[in-house]
Amino acid sequence: MPDVHPLPDLVIEPIVRAALAEDLGRAGDITSLACIDPDARLTAVFASRERGVVAGLACARLALAALDPAARFAARAADGDRVAPGAVLVEVDANARALLSAERVALNLLGRLSGVASLTRTYVDAVAGTGAVIVDTRKTTPGLRALEKYAVRCGGGVNHRFGLDDAILIKDNHVAACGGVGEAITRARAVAGHLVKIEAEIDGLDQLDEALAAHPDVLMLDNFSLPDLREAVARAKGRAILEASGGVNLETVRAIAETGVDVISVGALTHSARVLDIGLDSTR
Repeated sequence: MPDVHPLPDLVIEPIVRAALAEDLGRAGDITSLACIDPDARLTAVFASRERGVVAGLACARLALAALDPAARFAARAADGDRVAPGAVLVEVDANARALLSAERVALNLLGRLSGVASLTRTYVDAVAGTGAVIVDTRKTTPGLRALEKYAVRCGGGVNHRFGLDDAILIKDNHVAACGGVGEAITRARAVAGHLVKIEAEIDGLDQLDEALAAHPDVLMLDNFSLPDLREAVARAKGRAILEASGGVNLETVRAIAETGVDVISVGALTHSARVLDIGLDSTR
């Protein structure tokens, strides 16, 4: 299991509460209100239907606590754990109305984040032993970026920048507007704070020497062929961190890693992860 520091409840709770408010709507869970006695209790488990990596248990805990602060929530797994089909993730005992009203939000977030963590782990395992690091992108679900990037960490991946304000990333359109990659890096260096990293995207070896001469911290090698990735690694000689991007999937990622690049960014970790099948099963 990776060593993952949990997100503070302060970050997670507003997302969970917004999801609950969306689901409860104007009148609350009218099915549970109609069918279940107000004091009825329900014991159940959250269980994985398939193999994967867990992430997002705090989302389920906070969804239930929002509707039943006295609910018992006993985790039997931790975020970052690999689980087998049938594995019990959590045992719960709560007011029945509250549990059934929180169920879908809890499962939506837990399944989504566990899916991201599971896909990330598949990529991390695919490049094991090469020295390359798998990182995410900003291609995240609006409103869920902090949670999805946390899930990437649960799967053994590393986070790229979180937003437009925590690192300078000069893309091809910035280069076009500045008249060249070297000029763009030079302008960025003139205004960047001492803690701000500068990364520049290049789309061919013809830009490599110009970019390196301007001393970026990181170069993104966008849609480079495998021979060109190897050539870039040889020519850069460690003067910048090299990030491979574009055309990355589970069939190509190992070969990309073996070229010697330092980092491989994979948008699919967050934009294409399949939800892990997790269910809530009543035990009483």
